[in-house]
Amino acid sequence: MKYITIALAKGRLAKQTLALLEQSGITCEEMKEKDTRKLIFVNEELRLKFFLSKTSDVPTYVEYGAADIGVVGSDTIMEEGRKILEVLDLGLGKCNMCVAGPASASALLQKNEIIRVASKYPKIAKDFFYNKRHQTVEIVKLNGSVELAPIVGLSEVIVDIVETGSTLRENGLEVLEVICPLSARVVVNEASMKMQRERITKIIRDLKCAVNSETR
Repeated sequence: MKYITIALAKGRLAKQTLALLEQSGITCEEMKEKDTRKLIFVNEELRLKFFLSKTSDVPTYVEYGAADIGVVGSDTIMEEGRKILEVLDLGLGKCNMCVAGPASASALLQKNEIIRVASKYPKIAKDFFYNKRHQTVEIVKLNGSVELAPIVGLSEVIVDIVETGSTLRENGLEVLEVICPLSARVVVNEASMKMQRERITKIIRDLKCAVNSETR
């Protein structure tokens, strides 16, 4: 029987996903070993392989079939724009993608003025401003703390993930508009879903049961 390969985003999300998988009867003891240098982890009994990846790479691995299944945040799915199937919301890591800035920037949004927007998510920012707000903006891609951009005058507003809003408040910024809610999603390679439909559907179904039991 062919292996099914699952790509997990490194960090807290991987640990949370593994806990849900365990609840659904899927374990991988190798991944629990501390200080391991392994890249691929195997459950021979269930014919499953796992690997940890940089978050932004998970959709790429899934699109090209290096992974049959992936678990990653919906922000990454939107930003990467890969051709993959989004099949389940795990409800993990809930937060919002928002437009934020100083309170004074609210007027610039209301007047639809041409403004500069800083973001780690240029594709999401562009789609929101051009296709939903129909507002012309200049988008600046940043990799670090985007909250700094409006403070030092690089941009009028930012587009970023907001969980509690405490970082914004500490820096004199606030949420001006909510773009969309975010959470971790299960994604599947299109060809894998056709070739391994029965096994993949069972994994998704079992995961859904685990999610539902968590929310009760």
